[in-house]
Amino acid sequence: MFDRRLIANIDWVLLLLVISAAGLGIMNLYSSTSTWNMTGTPIYIKQLYWLGLSLMIALIVALFDYRHLEYVGVFGYIGCVALLAGVLLFGKTSMGATRWINLGLFNLQPSEIMKLLIIIALATYLSRHETPDGYSLKELIAPGLLLGIPVVLIIKQPDLGTAMLLLFIGVTMALFAGIRRSALVVLGLAASGAMVGGWFLLHGYQKDRIRTFLDPERDPLGTGYHIIQSKIAVGSGGFWGKGFMQGTQSQLSFLPERHTDFAFSVFAEEWGLFGSFMLLGLYLLIVLWGIHIARKAGSSFGMYLAIGITAMIFWHIIVNLGMVIGLLPVVGVPLPLFSYGGTSMVTTMIGIGLLLNISMRRFMF
Repeated sequence: MFDRRLIANIDWVLLLLVISAAGLGIMNLYSSTSTWNMTGTPIYIKQLYWLGLSLMIALIVALFDYRHLEYVGVFGYIGCVALLAGVLLFGKTSMGATRWINLGLFNLQPSEIMKLLIIIALATYLSRHETPDGYSLKELIAPGLLLGIPVVLIIKQPDLGTAMLLLFIGVTMALFAGIRRSALVVLGLAASGAMVGGWFLLHGYQKDRIRTFLDPERDPLGTGYHIIQSKIAVGSGGFWGKGFMQGTQSQLSFLPERHTDFAFSVFAEEWGLFGSFMLLGLYLLIVLWGIHIARKAGSSFGMYLAIGITAMIFWHIIVNLGMVIGLLPVVGVPLPLFSYGGTSMVTTMIGIGLLLNISMRRFMF
């Protein structure tokens, strides 16, 4: 039965922060695509539809008791691993990557679903195997396998960006749970070795992205074009920006992918350093509020679940912003709630729905 007390406990602060960020994203999409000659529905209207649908999904997710996920999440995880394996066998290939399964009405991208399911799986394991002294290297084998299997399958697609995000989320959750210093030293050395050896396993275009990251000027009209134009857009905004719909890099179409991966570059050019800090402050509040929800969670499982979702949002923000200002290689990671994309919006809002769920039930134990 639905408990009416949940309505009184709705986390309006989180909802307001999320809707504000998404609203700024839609306004930014309107500006970045205003010069497009489109015959169909404008991009910003499509994003508005996705936001409305995602909000409804988030509220539905918030109504079901999240504690049930502790018992059924493992089946979802196993099913998604099977889908990731299926992608490699009979998936749809586009632009050199095989990441989708054609289901007729739509294309399913299992790696997006795995972002949420790995959080549920790790939250289940960590809440059931808590240790006051922190995890030893041996005790990290099981959660390491939970994380490693989908990461390897996603790298094979290849989708380095999503695989990297899964690693960041898993490591954040493990660090929050506690890892012994000796284990951290060994893992740090292993990670350093893997980074060096991993270079020889990368695809050619992935190596080009890293070379471009280190020296964008080596191919200014090819692989370096995106990041060069992005940095020009961000830098030319100055402190106050050029004004709404006045950004030359976006309005004159110098900046590619300005509605998806480089949406922040458009915003920074138009609203400058002042506007960028305002947006970053909004994201900071969302992340801090997610940590607050984790601290106030009524169960250990809810705490780890909230940390995982907050980590997912946080690392999306860090990787995207690092990418558009040249601090990280371009890996095709969208800015949550801001970049155009239905899949990204739905995935993020399901996570927000779970945070609402955990926050609403903090008094019901």
